[in-house]
Amino acid sequence: MFQFMRSLMYGIIISFSLFLLIINCSLVNHPAFALPNHNLDVLDSPTIPSSNGTPEWATRVVWYQIFPERFRNGDLSNDPTLADIQAAYPYDDREPWQIHPWTSDWYKLQSYEQANGQGLEFNLARRRYGGDLQGILDQLDYLESLGVTAIYLNPVFHAPSQHKYDLISFHHVDPTFGPDPVGDRQLIAAETPDDPHTWAWTAADRLLLDLIQQVHQRGMYLILDGVFSHIGRSSQFFQDVVLNQQASIYKDWFEIYEWADPIIGSRLRYRSWVGVPELPEFLWIEGGLSPGPRDYIFAATSRWLDPDGDGNLDDGIDGWRLDVASGLPHEFWQSWHQLVKGINPEALLIAELYGPVEAIRTYVEGDEFDTIMNYPFALISSERWFEQEHPLSWYEFDQQLSAWRKGLPEGAIATAQNLFSSHDAQRLASHIVNRRTENMRLRRDDWDLVMAKLHQDPDYDTRKPSETEIALQKQFVIFQMTYPGAPMVYYGDEVGMWGGNAPDNRKPMLWLDLNYEAEAHLPDGTKRTVPDSVAINRDLLAHYRQLIAIHNTYPALQMGDYDTILLDEAKDIYVFRRRYQDQTIFVALNHGSSPQQVDWLCDRTGTLVDVLNDNQLFNPEQGQVSLSIDPHWGRILLQY
Repeated sequence: MFQFMRSLMYGIIISFSLFLLIINCSLVNHPAFALPNHNLDVLDSPTIPSSNGTPEWATRVVWYQIFPERFRNGDLSNDPTLADIQAAYPYDDREPWQIHPWTSDWYKLQSYEQANGQGLEFNLARRRYGGDLQGILDQLDYLESLGVTAIYLNPVFHAPSQHKYDLISFHHVDPTFGPDPVGDRQLIAAETPDDPHTWAWTAADRLLLDLIQQVHQRGMYLILDGVFSHIGRSSQFFQDVVLNQQASIYKDWFEIYEWADPIIGSRLRYRSWVGVPELPEFLWIEGGLSPGPRDYIFAATSRWLDPDGDGNLDDGIDGWRLDVASGLPHEFWQSWHQLVKGINPEALLIAELYGPVEAIRTYVEGDEFDTIMNYPFALISSERWFEQEHPLSWYEFDQQLSAWRKGLPEGAIATAQNLFSSHDAQRLASHIVNRRTENMRLRRDDWDLVMAKLHQDPDYDTRKPSETEIALQKQFVIFQMTYPGAPMVYYGDEVGMWGGNAPDNRKPMLWLDLNYEAEAHLPDGTKRTVPDSVAINRDLLAHYRQLIAIHNTYPALQMGDYDTILLDEAKDIYVFRRRYQDQTIFVALNHGSSPQQVDWLCDRTGTLVDVLNDNQLFNPEQGQVSLSIDPHWGRILLQY
């Protein structure tokens, strides 16, 4: 049986690993690719119509993903206690315990941890840093200054773990994320958990509503993480089953294989997510879900979309990101989609899905989800931008991306969350540090190794990225912010944070007003020869701000068509065009380690302004563009 925390690494189980096993984009032979330098001018129009109801606003945003417990501790009075975490792995209620120092060396065991005699994995799972909703509210100015226009929050609902995927309820924010944990628990205890008429609004719930309001006042959007295929073992629903067995009023919520009977020595056996007993799954029936959990999920969904129930949607969330969407039947999602769009037609529904394009398309055809977390974008990109020994050729890279653009509805592509890092996958910086082929292959070929924490791999390098590696990150960000879809930044990538998969991708956020201890310790407890300093990379932050501003400024980068213009394998050059109405932008990228001269033909005349590089001007002669590009860099050229 997997350890609980290891099993709860939702995307890393498949994302950045298993997905690469199942991507099977066939390449089309084309005479234009017979030579290493190819000039292309063919409009890459989608072949499938747009999803009905895909909200237009979602084509224009830049996403920022926040893991709440690690973003900012804005309220020291609500910090979790030892009692709050007992029901979460590693199920330990022994003293000493304390809120972990926010600025401490990540792999260093503090004195309270050393006292329990346990190792790194035990203590990493037991840590709480105290991040909360007030911390997010306090940093909305920062997010606005960064230029992000939409926020995706990892689960904020009541749960004992730091990641909140083992939910106690879907209708209450975790009390330790709000200003009055004691009072909130008293309100919750007085409810009938599956009767919405008895549900109170806790202080934590109201703080989330305040956050939503302030986000909307800034012209930004906010979506929540929906985890509907299962619930936590600590939930009142499942605990009633444990206590009352066949007499439980919630017995039909779950698929029970065997009831506990001390006389015959049987134990309670039930279906759970990937066999993790802490995550009992809801019962599927013909036509969807069992009525009990279905009605509960519908009521919780409505609560957060329209909190007052008055049809005024300004106080509600702007959509949902749905965890493990394949964990529920299509019939459920179809009826849930009708509920959501009936409340707010402009709500965005994003699915976390893995599989070939044909399988994913069945979820985004207009009656279930609007779009996906775009792991295909990340995985294909990693094979081209960061694979060292056997990277995709530009032709293969271009064809695989094209297959996904053509294989999904136009609306799904235009609103897809184009990510690289996430709470499930290693951070972009550490992926670049570990871009050796053997480490990348490790993530995709063996299930047990995919499940393993990367820092347990002796070949995995947990160090800080070098300046050369940061340069590769910068160039990828140029591509990410100019490719079709809605780019998403995982908290801290913009300031230079690094780390492997969970839990190392969940370090506390870096802030200018805090001084951080250097990372001197390695995962095995030994020390680095030279500690890695921990501080905001101001140059990288400025780069993210610039690229996000460019994306936000030009409609062609938000909603434009995509054309491949030039693939030059010999020079390691990739050029594409984004075009929307009368606005045209060329993006030229030099992935090589030396400067390159690049030439291509434009279909019309007009001065080119490089909005990335000090607004340099280029005047094509008879339609011929000729310019140089620095190594590992690019140009973003607006045509007048």
